[in-house]
Amino acid sequence: MSTLSIQLPDSLYKSLQKLAEQDGVSLDQFVALAIAEKISALTTEDYLKKRAQRGDRATYEAVLAKVADVSPVADDSV
Repeated sequence: MSTLSIQLPDSLYKSLQKLAEQDGVSLDQFVALAIAEKISALTTEDYLKKRAQRGDRATYEAVLAKVADVSPVADDSV
């Protein structure tokens, strides 16, 4: 495990404390989870861009054409 020391504006720190408390986790856990979520979002975006380069639009549309055109069941609609 590594230690990271950062400076935050008081208002941001207070919000962080409040949200961690509401979530029932420590500040360390909350920050680690927030960083993990950001890393996941950025790496997923990069993965999808690279994955899209391997395919082509015609194949993509052919796969989508196989999806049935039906209305969602009552429990799935909003």
